[in-house]
Order: sequence, then C-alpha cells, then structure tokens
Amino acid sequence: MVDPTLAEMGKNLNEAMKMLEDGHTSAEEDRDPKKYTRKDIPGPLQGSGQNMVSILQLVQTLMNEDEEEESSSARRIQNVGEQGHMALLGHSLAAYISVLDKDRLRKLTTRILSDTTLWLCRLFRYENGSAYYHEEDREGLLKVCRLVIHSRYEDYTTEGFNVLYNRQPVVYMSAASRPGLGQYLCNQLGLPLSCLCRVPCNTMFGSQHQMDVALLERLLKEDLQSGKLPLLLVANAGTPGAGHTDKLGRLKELCDQYNIWLHVEGVNLATLALGYVSASVLAATKCDSMTLTLGPWLGLPAVPAVTLYRHEDPSLSLAAGLTTSQPVEKLRALPLWLSLQYLGHNGIVERMKQASQLSQRLLENLKDVTSIRTSVEHDGNSPVVVFKFSYEGSGSGSTINLNTIERENDAMNQWLGEQLAALIPSCGVDIVELEDEGTCVRFNPLMTSAGTRTDDVDQLVECIKVKIPIILYTLQLKEEFRLEVERIAGLSYVVDYSWAGLGVLRYEHVSEELDVSKREAELEKINVSLLKKLNELESDLSFSSGPEFGAEKNCIYIGMATEDLDVSELVETIAVMGREIEENSKLLENMTEVVRKGILEAEVQLQKANEERLLEEGVLRQIPLVGSVLNWLSPVQATPRGRTFNLTAGSLESTEKTYMCKAQATESSPPSTPTLGHAKRHPGQKLFKRLSRNSDAMSETSSISHLEEVENLEAVPTPEPQLCSSTEAPTPSVESNSEGSNEAEALDIKTVESESLR
Repeated sequence: MVDPTLAEMGKNLNEAMKMLEDGHTSAEEDRDPKKYTRKDIPGPLQGSGQNMVSILQLVQTLMNEDEEEESSSARRIQNVGEQGHMALLGHSLAAYISVLDKDRLRKLTTRILSDTTLWLCRLFRYENGSAYYHEEDREGLLKVCRLVIHSRYEDYTTEGFNVLYNRQPVVYMSAASRPGLGQYLCNQLGLPLSCLCRVPCNTMFGSQHQMDVALLERLLKEDLQSGKLPLLLVANAGTPGAGHTDKLGRLKELCDQYNIWLHVEGVNLATLALGYVSASVLAATKCDSMTLTLGPWLGLPAVPAVTLYRHEDPSLSLAAGLTTSQPVEKLRALPLWLSLQYLGHNGIVERMKQASQLSQRLLENLKDVTSIRTSVEHDGNSPVVVFKFSYEGSGSGSTINLNTIERENDAMNQWLGEQLAALIPSCGVDIVELEDEGTCVRFNPLMTSAGTRTDDVDQLVECIKVKIPIILYTLQLKEEFRLEVERIAGLSYVVDYSWAGLGVLRYEHVSEELDVSKREAELEKINVSLLKKLNELESDLSFSSGPEFGAEKNCIYIGMATEDLDVSELVETIAVMGREIEENSKLLENMTEVVRKGILEAEVQLQKANEERLLEEGVLRQIPLVGSVLNWLSPVQATPRGRTFNLTAGSLESTEKTYMCKAQATESSPPSTPTLGHAKRHPGQKLFKRLSRNSDAMSETSSISHLEEVENLEAVPTPEPQLCSSTEAPTPSVESNSEGSNEAEALDIKTVESESLR
C-alpha cells in the first residue's frame, strides 16, 4: 500500500499541473491587453491566507501576463508530459523526505544516489565511475578542476595560492568551446586569465572545428619548459556550434603522457546510450570525467546535470566538493532517480535514437534543396545538423565582391533562421555564428526531443523550399534596385550588408540652403511620412525603419522581394511620393508665412482707411446719437471699402470690384503637385507587380480604351470663367495633397476682408 501522504502529494501535483496547463488557453481567450485587475498589482499578504486554487491562479496569471506583447508564433508553451511530472514530483518528494529522521534519511539518500550513479554509468558505458549532481552545468567542471588542483599540489590545503604562484597551473580548452567557460573557471578558482590556454582548431587538415592535436603538444612542451604545470584539458564530444567531436583517442594518449586530466562535454555524449557508437565518441568512455545534461536530452524539466568522474581518493573528492556528508544535498538526484525509472532503459535509448534519426532525415532531405549546403561534414551519428544558404553570385570574383557576397549570405541566413524558428517552433532551430562558416542555421533535435517529430522535420524542409526562391529573387534584384535608386535624383542608396532584404534608401531632396540641424530634422520628417505612406499601400513588400539600434538613421528598409517585382516602378513611386510630401510641406510653410504677413499688412491698411474715413466724415458723425441724426438728415454716399487677401498671389487687393460685380473674380489656380502615375492594373492586382505574359493582350486593349477616354475628355470644350455672372461671391480655394490637409482646411479663410466702419 502507498503511503497516503505520498499518494495525496502526487494527486495534488497532477491537479496543479493540469490547472496550469489547461488554464493557459482560457487565459489567452479571456485576457484583454488593456484590462488590469487587482491581482496584477503587488500588495501586502492577506491576513487570513489563500487556498491552493487561488495561489495557482495567481501563478498562472504571472506566467501569462506578458504574452500579449509577444506574437503567437514566437511564443512556445510546451507541455512537460508525464515524464516531466515525475521530475517535478521528485522536487516535492525531496522536500518531504528531508524532514525524516537522520538515520532513515541517510539510508534513503544513499540508496537513491547509488542507484542513479550505477544506472548512468552503465547507460553511458562509464565503468567504475562516481557521480556529482549539480544545478549549473558548468559547476561539475569547476569541482573537477579543484579536485585536480588538490591532487597535483600536495600542500594546496595548507599553503593555498602560494603553491600556485610558485608553479602556475594551466587549463587547456578548444577554441570551439562555449564562450565564457574559461573565464568562469578562472574567476571561480581565483586564477589569473594567464592560466587559461585556448588551443586553435585545425585549419589545414581535418575538421575546422576539431582541436589541433599537434599544436596542443607543442604548447604543452613550451609550458613545461617555462616552469608551468599543465593541469587539465577540456575536450568536446560535440562542439557547441557545429556538433563536432575532437580526436578524443589521440588526446587521451597525450594527456596520459603529460599527466593531464581529460574532461569531455558535448551533446554527442548522448549517443553513448545507443547500440552503435562511433569510434570518435566511444573514446570518451576512457576520459577522466564527463558532464551529461540529461534534462534537455530527455525532455525533463528541472533535473540536475551529472558529472561522472574516476578518482581513488575520497578525501580529495570531499575537499573539492564532489561528494558531501549532508544527506539533504544528496537528494538532488531524486528527480532524476524517479525519471529514469519511469522512462526505463528502452525509453531512454529510444529518445536518443529518435534524435539521431531526425537529424539523418533532415540531412538526406537537404541534399535535394537548391542553394542549401551543410556547412560542416556530418560527424557520424551526431544529432546536430548545421546548414546554410549559399549563393555565389555573378560578380567578377574580386575580393570586394567575395566579401560582399559573404556578408549578404550571412544576412540571408539570419533571416532564414528567424523565419524557420517562428514558423516551426517545435523544431527548435536556432542561429549560430561559426568562425569559418559565418552565420548558419542549426538543427539539434536532442535539445527538443520531447517535442520534435518526423512531421515537423518534413514541414521544416518544405518551409525551406518555399523561402529559398524568395531569397534568390531578392539577391538577383539587389543590383537593379541599387542602379534604379542611383539613377533618380533625390534618392540615395544606403549600403547595409546586415539587412536581409531588397535594400535601403533615403530621400534626400531637401534644400541645401537650410543649416545642418534643420536639414536633418526636415529629412527625418519627410522619411517618416514617406514610410507611413508606403506601409499604407497594398503591396507584398514590407517597409520599415530598420533595426532598432542600427547605424543608419532616416532610412527606408525594404524587405524581401518576389520574382514579379517591378523595381523601377517601386523606386519611381517612392521618389514621387517623397517629392509630394516635400512640396506639400513647403506649401503649408509658405502659406502660413504669407497669411501672417498679409494679416499684418491688412491691419496697417485698415487703420489707414479708418483715419481717412474720419477726415472725410468728420468727428460729429462718429458720435453715436449725433452721428445717427446727421446721417438721417444728410446721408453719406460712400462706396464700401475693404481688402481681400489672395492666397495664390500672396497679395492684398481691393474689394471694390467685388461689390460692383456682386461676384469675386477668379484667378488662375496654383500649379498642381506631382501625383502618382501608376500603370493601369487589373482588378485585385497589387502594386509593384509586373504583368504576366498572358495579360499582354488585355493590357493593350486597356491602353487603347484608356486613350479613347482621354481623347473624348479633351474634345469637351472648357467653359470660360465669368467674372460677374453670379450674385454671390465664391470663395477661392487652395488645393493640397499633403498629409497636412487638415491644416489647409483650417486655413480655409481664404479672404481677409473688412468693410468700412459705419
């Protein structure tokens, strides 16, 4: 019979996980980005406390509160599955077991630790090994370094850094190791960075990602001759970038010769659990220590990493921290102990085998994809596949052209990796930067083995086949785009090799009379307005202001292109729209200045007219009562005088003709601003698209009918303006196509008139 407490603990965990996972969908549907509840605001603890359901609901809210800011494609919520529940149950059991009495706790932890260590050593072919369980995956290597220091420096326990000063230790690691690992070791051990030696990889023979063994041996001899002590070598069974394995057999022989500790890490160590293991990886079983990250490999959340090592002196292991006398710390292995039993030997091997098969499937399918190549040779049955888009271009082969092509390929691979990761998140592809290959896309199903399936790999290949033509069309049109931009005055082509798209341009047709600050402000204003208008167009292109922290400012970045893109129409449209925005902006500024000056001039003339009127009529007529009697006895026959302000001419004119003709004379309208003259399109056809060959006849017919319409319109006589044909004075208008049409309407008082005071 199961202990009721343990049964209740498992039941509560299952209910809690079900609530958190199933409630995610309903939380997404009910969540309003603009709606905030009191639970979102931190507050004091409630005096009466809360039940478990309320607390779990709060946890769920905190888990999902920022999801509305992310796109659904970029968000990845993975169900941990039953094996994940076992790992989570292990953490709960560890807390429960820790309250047992010391004797029972010691016996239980010893059994858990010995069982887990025995299973892992047999599973990964590591005979007579001990295990250290740690949360930080670099911590195992750190404790191993301390163990080696205690072993090689007999007086280290009593003398400390003095013995290290007399003979400086040296730690060797490959240049392809993960960044920051060497600095981490030196900082934690209190060693200077001079104790770290990075061994270059092969550049002439063999893989570009394997440690150069001959150079390592030469470095060892030089350090020994200078009085240093070679301490430890960190090798890779699956480099972090390309997944390559160092020549572990040759490195082990070299380490035995110079009495150096050999530590191995990498994803390819997972293949040791398979029935067939490549000779290069199998040599890792002879190393002095290795680190296994079983959590990502098996899809287990919050399980510790394991460092297997061989050492005969338990006292030194205790001094280095690899073993402990505290039973509670031994409970770190409990989640892994439960998960290994739940999966069983066959389940563990099946997961490793599945990851290898997925990689082989992708590798075979990529052979048939044009312009895609695996950037490095596939290393045996390694689960890591690294591939990249490669385009040689049509340049002359000079150094400048080759460098340009490489940078463009890097940008395109960056875009391709981002697209694949967003469209198929279950594949877990990511982007890596390799020193000799540049930007590449990496597929490592071992890190997502719990969620990646065969269908996902097939979907990944199909997605690659769809994206490759887009990349090719964009690269082929880049030169045409540059030439078109340079051909049109007012536009400047901006070189930005990091941008994966058709290209970058800037509208710069701004008066050079302005100073630098005003010119920059005007350029920013025009390009922002131009970008807004371009995004409002109905086209397949994307327009943006570029990267947030990019070096270029006030630019328009054009995204990926398609085969039927009309580059000349695109560039001409951008130039015309930019000129419209600039001219309309100038029109508004000039109109504002003209109106201001006209009003001031009108005030002066009206004041002068009032003074003349006072002299003509006399002072008595200005007195209200006396003036009324005089006007009744002797009316004054005065022609109303006023002024009208003509926005077109920018001048004040007399209103005498208006009162005589009972109508306002019409003047010539201002010249119209340029307008977009797109070619005639079929219904539903988007902008910047070339017409297909099948539509040539239709386009010719449309052109003929369009010409006939124009001729008919030209044949209609235009009526001449009549000056005095109306009894009402029409108001002259000023047309504007600028964004500031609201301001132009606000200035719709197009006349400034004033009648004589009576």
